[in-house]
Amino acid sequence: MTMVDALKIAALLFVASIVQTAILGGIHIRGAAPDLVLVCLVAIALLRGAVAGALAGFLVGLLLDTAYLARLGETSFLLTVAGYWIGRYGETTGRDRSHAPLLSVAVVTVVYAFGSLALRVVLGDPVDASTVLGSALVPAILLNLLLTIPVYALVRRFLGRPEWPRTEVRLLG
Repeated sequence: MTMVDALKIAALLFVASIVQTAILGGIHIRGAAPDLVLVCLVAIALLRGAVAGALAGFLVGLLLDTAYLARLGETSFLLTVAGYWIGRYGETTGRDRSHAPLLSVAVVTVVYAFGSLALRVVLGDPVDASTVLGSALVPAILLNLLLTIPVYALVRRFLGRPEWPRTEVRLLG
């Protein structure tokens, strides 16, 4: 990852976190809000790989934790893991496949909800699992999927293609 890529990613995630906290955080449909930062992180991780996804996830998670005045590290941890695993998915499969962004956003939305619930239970916070996983999960997936195509296209246009050639992972056997 070059310095120009790092600056572009930082600017993109900073703007996404501002829009998330100022505008989209107040929109709730059936208990769920669209997560622009998560969708941007998925696009970045698919386009730039696991290391860039993990680093971007950590930094934007820290930014969101400070913006919401939340416990430092919760969002950072979850977004770091999400960025890394989606980046690995992008590196080991064809990231140019048309279903990769949609599948990645749907899966990471579910895993993020389960991870957030598990982390809050471990930390001893009171949480209602039926609200988080029952009634709010399906609307959250649908809202994030609505954001996926335009956000992925915008991020791909803004970041461009990687400058070095990527090779696919081959299975032996």
